Amino acid sequence: EVQVAESGGGSVQAGGSLRLSCVASGFSFGDYAVGWFRQAPGKEREEVSCFVTSTGSTWYADSVKGRFTIGSDNAKNTVNLQMDNLNSEDTAVYYCNFRRGAEDYWGQGTQVTVSS
Repeated sequence: EVQVAESGGGSVQAGGSLRLSCVASGFSFGDYAVGWFRQAPGKEREEVSCFVTSTGSTWYADSVKGRFTIGSDNAKNTVNLQMDNLNSEDTAVYYCNFRRGAEDYWGQGTQVTVSS
């Protein structure tokens, strides 16, 4: 059974940090694009970072560049998102997504709340 599960969300003061983790199971970890998306109330879901498991290539949205860092632990089938210098605009539900061709797996999401 394919499963994608996020963890690490919570509440933090502006300027603080959180580390999100995404664990995949039920499929081979290699050669996927792994994206972290977020959706704030009343807004569309947006991708904030992406990691390609086979090459280690990374991408960041301008809104998080320099503050967020994506990385993987292949042995644990895990992709992490280190979020530093958080601000209120980062408040959202964060989702992890594994995609490769027609394959498209999503987690349930984890809430991140940043208070000013």
